[in-house]
Order: sequence, then structure tokens, then C-alpha cells
Amino acid sequence: MDLSASIIIIGGIILIILLIVGVIVSSNSERSIVEERLSQYIDEGDGKDVDREAQKYVLTNWVSKRVEKTSFGGKIARDLARADMKFKAAEYLALIVLSTLLSGLIFFFLGNRHWISGVIGLGIGAVAPRFYMKSQQRKRLQKFNDQLPDMLNLMVNGLRAGYSTMQALEAISKELPPPINDEFRRVVQEMQIGIPMETALDNLLRRIPSDDLDFVITAINVQREVGGNLSEILGNISFTIRERIRIKGEVRVLTAQVRTSGTVLSLIPFGLTIILWFLNQDYLLSVTAGGPLCTAIIICVVLGLIFSSYFIMMRIADIEV
Repeated sequence: MDLSASIIIIGGIILIILLIVGVIVSSNSERSIVEERLSQYIDEGDGKDVDREAQKYVLTNWVSKRVEKTSFGGKIARDLARADMKFKAAEYLALIVLSTLLSGLIFFFLGNRHWISGVIGLGIGAVAPRFYMKSQQRKRLQKFNDQLPDMLNLMVNGLRAGYSTMQALEAISKELPPPINDEFRRVVQEMQIGIPMETALDNLLRRIPSDDLDFVITAINVQREVGGNLSEILGNISFTIRERIRIKGEVRVLTAQVRTSGTVLSLIPFGLTIILWFLNQDYLLSVTAGGPLCTAIIICVVLGLIFSSYFIMMRIADIEV
């Protein structure tokens, strides 16, 4: 028993340390991987420091390149960029593996060494990193959308003052707070090494899948092709986006109770089941007394009711603006 407790404690400490290190690396890294690559071409100096830094991670870079060449790895790299997590695809996959194994080990010993306890731990450990990444994506996208009207106002004022579009974008990358300045700094860097503005803005839209940003980029591209007063166009777009953000905020407040209730009520059965499993396994296993067919029917009916109720409540709260 002492050995099991020691293993659980050591495993938990290792898992916590790994997660803390991952969060620190994700949040405190000064520049993303793309910016480091771009800096080799646009920063002053001979790039020897970058080369020495890259040599330290030869194996990680090699594995990441192989992973990112696949469609699955490319999707992971895109999701990491959207969440602004400074991980490479291979590092993120390694984090998932470590989280899955350690969580499965901890839950296995906590659940009286039953294989179902291990499976529960494996499932929680596997989805935890992705849940965190999706949460970061939503927060970053929401923050970007809230900053978009200020960005448009700054750009409109710059254009009216005589700035070119390139100079206006550079002013945005210097004057506004993150995350919008980080993204437009990357756009400016791409344009400085010869990438067309349309391509650089398309890359921005891939990193920030915002409908409002898509509207702005479309207006800029159309104006560059057919001409027109870009400052006036962006001024009208800024007013429209501000009103949309205001209405979305009001709708979000009015539907918060429905969304919260749906989420909490849907998670309660799963949470209670996990708690009861670790407190009294015999009580939960009594549901299998009717045979495999009866057990399967009960599970399917319960899951069907939970997911259908959650879907209905989310549809009620989903109001298009």
C-alpha cells in the first residue's frame, strides 16, 4: 500500500510539473516558431544565434517536420497557432502521451487497480490538453474580435493622415496590445520578405478564424483591385462591427443562464458516475446484473437523453447576430 501511495504521489507531481512547464512555455515565450523563422530574414545580424539555438533541438525539429507534413500534423500546428501555444506538433503530441499515461496510472491506483479506473484516467488525460487548447483558442479569438474595432479606427486614422496600407498595418503592430499586435506584426514580417499582402492576410485569417476579420480582409483586397476610399470603407465596417459586438454581448448575457445550465446539467451525471465509481464500485456494477443487453440499453438511453438535452439547450441559446 505504501508503494502504491508513493507511485501515485510521484506520478501526480510529475504530471503537475509537466503541465506547469507546458503552460509557462506556452504563455511566456517571446516569439512564436514562425516569427523565429521570419527573423532569420528580416532581423539584423548574421543569424548565428538562431542557428545555434536550432541545433539544440535537432531531434525535436526533425520529428516536428515529419509530423507537420501529414494532414493530421498540419491541423495540430494550425490549432496550436490559433491558441498561441508555443509548442511544436511533436511536442504537443508528446504532452498528450505523457498526460494520458500518467493520468491513467494515477486513476488506476486510486480505483483499486481496476481496469475501468485506468480507462477513465486515460480518457481524462487524453482530452485535458486538447480541452485547454480549445479554451485558449476561444479566449484569444474573443479578445481579438473585441480589439478589432480599435484596430480599424487606428488604421482609418493612419490612412487619413497619409499612411500607406503597409505603414498603417505596421502602426497596428506597434501601438495595440496583444493578441492583435502579434498577429499583425507577423503580417508585416511576411510582407517584408516579399510575400504579397493578399497572401499574408489570408494567412492571418487561417490563424484567426473570425467572421469580422474576414469581412475586413475582403474589403481591403477588393479596394486594392478596384480602388476607392479605403479609410471610408473601413470606417463604415468599424461602426458595423462595434454594433455587432454590442449586440453579441447583450445576447451572450441573456443566454448565459441557458448555456451554463445546459453544460452543468450535462456534466453532472458523468461527474457523479466517476465519483461513485471510486467510492463504491459494487453499487455501480449492480447495473450489470440484468445482463449485457440490458446494460447496453440502459447506457445508450442515458447517453442519448444527456446529449439530446444538451444539444437542444445549446440550440436555444445559439442566436445568430
